[in-house]
Amino acid sequence: MSLLGGAVVAIWNDITTEGRENFIEWHNREHIPERVAIPGFYRGRRYVAEEGAPEYFTLYEARDTDVLVGEPYLQRLNNPTPWTKTSTAHFRNTLRGVCATVYSRGTGEGAWLLTLRFDAEPARAQALRSFLVDEALPPLGALKGICGVHLCIADADASGLETAERKGRAVGVPNWIVLIEGSWQQPVEEAADRLLQHDLKSRGCRADPLRGLYRLEFSRVDPVPFA
Repeated sequence: MSLLGGAVVAIWNDITTEGRENFIEWHNREHIPERVAIPGFYRGRRYVAEEGAPEYFTLYEARDTDVLVGEPYLQRLNNPTPWTKTSTAHFRNTLRGVCATVYSRGTGEGAWLLTLRFDAEPARAQALRSFLVDEALPPLGALKGICGVHLCIADADASGLETAERKGRAVGVPNWIVLIEGSWQQPVEEAADRLLQHDLKSRGCRADPLRGLYRLEFSRVDPVPFA
C-alpha cells in the first residue's frame, strides 16, 4: 500500500550504548503507542540500520501536515513524560523532518527500507520533483520484491519548531527523502542503484544523496485508522 495519509514525520537518530535497551523498551511500550493515539496519526514504525547512519529510523504517518503542527501533537511535544526525558537524553545525531508526502505507491509494508536524503537547488527544485514523480520513481515500484516507493519533502518551518521535547538537543532537518520498501534486502538496494544511475546532481540535487539501509523492528497502526 502507499503511505497512510498525506504527511509523515521522519526521524533518524543514534543512541548511546548505555541507553539502547531503554530506548527500545520506551519506543515499543510508550512512545510509538502514544504518538499513534494522537488524532490524525495512523502508523508508527521503527527500523534499525544494516548499512549507513544514523542507527535508527522512525517513520510516523499522518493525515496531513496540519496534524503535525496541530495542538494535540504539540501538547505531547511540550509535555514530555519522565520516560521520554530520560530516553531522549541518550539521542545523538538526530534528524527530524515534518514532511508532505509528494509521491507514494505500493502494495504493502516492507521488512526492509532504504532511505535517501538530499536537498535540491531552489531554482531547479520543481524540475527535480517532476522528474522523480513522473519518470524515475514509478518504474521502481514494478521491480521484483519492491513493496513501496515514496517521496516526501520537508516543511522547514514545521520541522524546526522549538518544543520542550527537543530543548537542548541539536536536531537537523532532512529536506527531500526517498523511501524504498521491499520484502528483502537485495531488491531495495538494486532499486536505489537504479534511481541513482540517473545522476540526480545533474538534475538539481545539491549533492549525492545520503543512503541508509534499514530493517523493520517495530510497527503499530492506529486501531481505528481514518476515523
